[in-house]
Amino acid sequence: MDLIIVESPSKAKTISKYLKGKYRVDASGGHIRDLPQKKLGVAVEKNYEPKYVTSPGKEEIIKRLTEESRRAGRVYLATDPDREGEAISWHLQTVLGLPDGENRIEFNEISPKAVERALAHPRRINYNLVDAQQARRVLDRLVGYKLSPFLNNKIQNGLSAGRVQSVALRLVVEREREIEAFKPEEFWTLTAELQDSGKKYSPFKAVLEKKNGKKLKISNKAQADEALASLKEGAYVVSSVKKTVVRVHAPAPFTTSTLQQEASNKLGLSAPETMLMAQHLYEGMDLEGEGHVAFVTYIRTDSTRISDDAQAEARAFIGKEYGKEYVPEKPNFYASKKGAQDAHEAIRPIDLARTPDSVKKLLDRKHFSIYKLIYDRFIASQMAEAQYDSVQAEIENGVYSFRAAGRALRFAGFTAAYTETKKEDEDEAKGLLPPIGEGEVLSSLGIKAEQKFTKPPVRYTDASLVKAMEDKGIGRPSTYASIISVLSKRKYIEKEGKAMKPTEVAYRITDLLVKYFPDVMDVGFTADMEEKLDEIEEGGKDWHSIIAAFYPPFEERLRYAGTDGDELTGILCEKCGHPMVRKMGKYGSYLACSNYPACSNIVSEAEAELSDTPCPKCGQMMVVKSGRFGKFLACPNYPACRSTLPFGEKQPEVKEGVCPVCGKPTLKLRSRTGKTFYGCSGYPACSFKSWDMPTGEKCPVCGGAVVKTARGVVRCSSKDCTYRAPAEKGSAKKASGKHD
Repeated sequence: MDLIIVESPSKAKTISKYLKGKYRVDASGGHIRDLPQKKLGVAVEKNYEPKYVTSPGKEEIIKRLTEESRRAGRVYLATDPDREGEAISWHLQTVLGLPDGENRIEFNEISPKAVERALAHPRRINYNLVDAQQARRVLDRLVGYKLSPFLNNKIQNGLSAGRVQSVALRLVVEREREIEAFKPEEFWTLTAELQDSGKKYSPFKAVLEKKNGKKLKISNKAQADEALASLKEGAYVVSSVKKTVVRVHAPAPFTTSTLQQEASNKLGLSAPETMLMAQHLYEGMDLEGEGHVAFVTYIRTDSTRISDDAQAEARAFIGKEYGKEYVPEKPNFYASKKGAQDAHEAIRPIDLARTPDSVKKLLDRKHFSIYKLIYDRFIASQMAEAQYDSVQAEIENGVYSFRAAGRALRFAGFTAAYTETKKEDEDEAKGLLPPIGEGEVLSSLGIKAEQKFTKPPVRYTDASLVKAMEDKGIGRPSTYASIISVLSKRKYIEKEGKAMKPTEVAYRITDLLVKYFPDVMDVGFTADMEEKLDEIEEGGKDWHSIIAAFYPPFEERLRYAGTDGDELTGILCEKCGHPMVRKMGKYGSYLACSNYPACSNIVSEAEAELSDTPCPKCGQMMVVKSGRFGKFLACPNYPACRSTLPFGEKQPEVKEGVCPVCGKPTLKLRSRTGKTFYGCSGYPACSFKSWDMPTGEKCPVCGGAVVKTARGVVRCSSKDCTYRAPAEKGSAKKASGKHD
């Protein structure tokens, strides 16, 4: 039996159902090989070749797939139809020892028809796609692996940087700074309430726009009062009336980014949530009575193209469900953005007969909401234009001109199926104006002056950040959600409702990286790099040359950044006489010559500055080190002894308590954060430690150590034992204890 290998078990389950046992279908669980997690994994000196290792936990999967492929008549690699999927297929082919033949199949949707068609037309692996993925992976690894330790040394531990991630963070930080620096400006609006001369129709509103034919901006109350005084004396006369029919074209079907934006705006879902729901709908979900069913086409795409079959099916559906007038004379086509990868269709439902209403009770709320959004948007994209009757009138009062507008729906068109999210700055006038004519003198029912202030830029949301990244060419549709997810998980941003606000560390990260790595943090540079990566896919660029052009200048900046700004020690280099700087390394701080790379002299911290304070644990003389909060004393026997003390302050040796392990006195010590604890004076032979003072006694209930807390409570140190010692004389309380 032939074997088909896909990425996910869910996808395998759906395809297996469609093929009805004709093929064996198994899943790799994503990548089976990748760069190592704790090493660079890139041979910089050997033309930047990646050093792949087996992905953690994939050994059993590889063993199973290897055995299955040996038994199979033919092996088909059916991973996702994009760069990442192509790379996974290549890794599978390499690791499983498959021949380099026509064993790659791809489909844009998981349907019986699409899978059968793919099996009938297998192809060879596209190595341009593989190279494009490798180039991106290597580039991201070089940047992230080198910049993250730099941030940890300069700011704090636990930070990470990324080629695209850090640029996206810069957008959020700079927007917040624009908001902080914003100074609101006062302005006034004047709105007149008017009515036709015969008073047959309802009043309407007109807004003051011009004075002497020029755009008018009223900046303060004095100017507003001046205009009001003048307007009270004059009459409101209609100077022009313009009637038109406004046609609004249907929106394009969803791409990855527009789906994320609309799901955020309409449903309040984050980009990662949206992609997770969409992934499930693409791979297939269990429906009661039907088994595993796929709902939508491939969800990682920046193309608005749809197949001829899907378009014909949509037009037939619209004519039947809505009426012939809702089907446009010519089919709707949409131009994709420059640089879009047009290999895949836009996101659409696989089967139009599976309407949202038919599955509403079968799907949970989030999956249903995403499916309905995709379904309705696709149907609307193939429908006729919406038409509106629009009336605009210009009304004069002396030297002042007012504008009134109204709009009423004439023909619903695509809006019968779907309504786009209204933009923030869109102020749609609803309802038509009454039938007024040129030269008509209108009745005034009053005029209202309102003070307003300009508003600061709004914070980014998932939707607006995705749009900004797309517009600026940062990253690719498949990466937007993961970028936002990383920024949130790393706590570089925090949410206030939908809005993103950078945390304090985000400012420090951004400022540091912009200072030392302006190219990497430049939006234009990042977008240009994306275009170069696309050129690899098109077959016009060697991926090694792109990395080779980027990395050497980057590495030189990294060397400079690692030295510049380090703490000067006042100690001169013995070799060249330049000042030594204190740096942080893998095993702690050390001193390095500031004349690097001309002079590469380094000395250990212990050799440079020895204190006169003995270690309270092991007796070695402590050395002076520098941390995030200034200097402190550390034991030179690190990591065997991790004792630290505040700088310039000797810790007195106070003996309190008895070690329950060896019987020696315990020392009352202070942790690096200033918290009191007790340690055995026999350290390092005995490594006993306790936050509470040990009495040296054994618990009569469980045999554990008995301690005395700061409040004087004598109890068992074990969390699972509730033993408490008898109370002092005069108390009626007795010892109690229960051990689980």
